[in-house]
Amino acid sequence: MDESFDIQKYMTHGVESVVADAIKATRKNPRESAFMVRFAAASRDASRRRLKLEKEGEHVPPFLITSITSSCNLHCEGCYSRCNNSTTDNAPVNQLSDEDWARVFDEAEELGVSFILIAGGEPMLRRGVIEAASKRKNILFPVFTNGTFMTKSYFNLFDMNRNIVPIMSIEGDKEITDARRGEGIYDRLISNMDELQRRGIIFGASVTVTTDNYKDVTSNEFISKLSARGCKAVIYVEYVPVTDESAGLAPTDVERQYMNSEISRLRNERTEMVFISFPGDEKSSGGCIAAGRGFFHINSHGDAEPCPFSPYSDTNVRDTSLREAMKSKFFRRMIEEGLLGDDHNGGCVLFEKRDRVQECIKALS
Repeated sequence: MDESFDIQKYMTHGVESVVADAIKATRKNPRESAFMVRFAAASRDASRRRLKLEKEGEHVPPFLITSITSSCNLHCEGCYSRCNNSTTDNAPVNQLSDEDWARVFDEAEELGVSFILIAGGEPMLRRGVIEAASKRKNILFPVFTNGTFMTKSYFNLFDMNRNIVPIMSIEGDKEITDARRGEGIYDRLISNMDELQRRGIIFGASVTVTTDNYKDVTSNEFISKLSARGCKAVIYVEYVPVTDESAGLAPTDVERQYMNSEISRLRNERTEMVFISFPGDEKSSGGCIAAGRGFFHINSHGDAEPCPFSPYSDTNVRDTSLREAMKSKFFRRMIEEGLLGDDHNGGCVLFEKRDRVQECIKALS
């Protein structure tokens, strides 16, 4: 990892770029555009708070990922969360309360966090948490959902609170989506998109990228269909193998180079949309940005983890402040031992180095 790399400057620039792209993508929608302009000002203020803390020796990442529930109604093929037992059918036990999450959101806003990604399980099972998020107007909350709980009352909530942005998971066309997520899911997603478009609500799509579909999901045909439905953001998430047998589905440097080229093309040609790749090109960010470098993950029980794909923790936000969780000894040790470097074969660096990650957390116990 390049020791001279300035992660604060890189991530701040990244936030500003995403917001600028979002303003352009919503310029034909006065209500959305007005919100994004206000959020841009709030985001600049947040960046200044982070920079001030950075100069005082305290690093605050601009992003958080929160899994607000470990319950889900679907059984998607190859789901990493089910395979590591983070997601179940049963009602979760001992998960953070709505009030706990509200406190986390308040602390995040104070520290200058600009984006909090809300995931699960299926996050729309936690209406109270999403309502709490909607009240923090200076933070943008993309909600990653399978779309099956998007009822009229949720559409109304999105309509009234433009800082809550639904991001629906789709794998490509109807055949591919239903094969992985279940029969009828694709049609439900299309119905949701039509209603969101009718109301003028900004929304996005989350696409799991594998060696099987990376060309299809960056094709003009696929993107044109989403754009025609009103989709304004496409978030590409590289497949993370949950078993050694499925490692072949994780994009390699060859596929990643193709993806980067296509995403660059789409950004130039399809200015009505925002395109984000996760984890994207780790080399351009000095290595993986998990473990607090650019973000970290809080699971449904409050454990502060490096990322959703690396479920290990030495700190729980139920027992301490968010600020203290950011100073996790585990995160610091991972960075010091070079576990976030980009010297890996593709896919998720922390999955590939999971044995070393486990050794790292054991050494602290």
